[in-house]
Amino acid sequence: MVVQLRRIITIVAGLAGIPAMAAVWVIAQSAPNQTTPSEPTSAPKTTEQVYKNIKVLKGIPASQLIPAMQFITASLGVKCDHCHAEGHFDSDEKKPKETARKMMTMMFAINKDNFDDERKVTCNTCHRGSAKPLATPMVSASTQMMVTPENAETAPANLAMLPPAGDLIDKYVQAAGGAAAIEKVTSRVEKGTTSGFGHTFPAEAFYQAPEQGAIFTHFPNGESATIYNGHEGWLVFPGRPRHPLEGADLEAAKMDSDLHFPLDLKTMFTEFKVAPPQKIGDRDAFQILGLQKGRPPLELYFDEQSGLLVRLVRYAESPLGLYPTQIDFADYRDERGVKIPFRVTTSHPGSSSIFQVEQVQQNVPVDDSQFVPPVGETDREKK
Repeated sequence: MVVQLRRIITIVAGLAGIPAMAAVWVIAQSAPNQTTPSEPTSAPKTTEQVYKNIKVLKGIPASQLIPAMQFITASLGVKCDHCHAEGHFDSDEKKPKETARKMMTMMFAINKDNFDDERKVTCNTCHRGSAKPLATPMVSASTQMMVTPENAETAPANLAMLPPAGDLIDKYVQAAGGAAAIEKVTSRVEKGTTSGFGHTFPAEAFYQAPEQGAIFTHFPNGESATIYNGHEGWLVFPGRPRHPLEGADLEAAKMDSDLHFPLDLKTMFTEFKVAPPQKIGDRDAFQILGLQKGRPPLELYFDEQSGLLVRLVRYAESPLGLYPTQIDFADYRDERGVKIPFRVTTSHPGSSSIFQVEQVQQNVPVDDSQFVPPVGETDREKK
């Protein structure tokens, strides 16, 4: 049941387009320190203020701890229980947990002493998906790598021959139906299924302009939800306290809830750069990078023929490295003059899920209660 629960939670997180932090949160049961709603929220809390028994990853925003754990599991090809005791994530009873602390300390020292404290060496540098680093070079036609923005450094010099980033975004707007048609969309309701790891469940998505969104997945034991009300967000799972979204997860929820995303895209970043074209399936795609100081880049891939967005890759910052989320958009269909992807595949290292839309309604009333989390304590308030 635990394995099945992990898989289901990963599907839920994937559906929302948010890094699959839910799997760690629900199963951890690590009893974080209490946080009350009346406390100031201007300064983000650090890991040691929120979680117990933090010894190495101190002083960083608490919202970066889960992406750091995800980065480790992806780099080593392991699950949470490789280092953590089931139901007691703050326990030190497992030796690999202490080993991980030593490895993180070593990694930080290598970067500080040899690369001016820039993050050049990570867990993935040596592990490449294996719990034990390979000391002997492999005889292989290809080497497994996590997707990273640094790959853009291998770009050919002839990028000036490609369309400017602004032109590609403008073409995307026109391909999606044009500014006037997109602006007319004030709400959207999607019904369908979400599937992954051999399981399929009914799902619904509700959107209200300008940027409210709620995605519900109906499990046999209850309903899960990822909710964004325009300012705050929550992840909800049956029988568990709701989890507030923070950092990269909150930014992702905001982006996913934007009904006018094609129109708002240019305002989301201070700079766009053209990157090397890529193959997305059997289609050629132009690539641009959305850049904002202090934030990881956003990779956007537009079909060379249609101009539609076919892939988006974003990254959650962590002290160990960037954790990627890839979202593929396919099966675009016209709905009242606006092109909507009816199949959305969300992938993280080692997992993926598909949201298959079966029915769409636009400009229909959406009750505000859809964007309000269930009444009850959050996991930050639960001791």
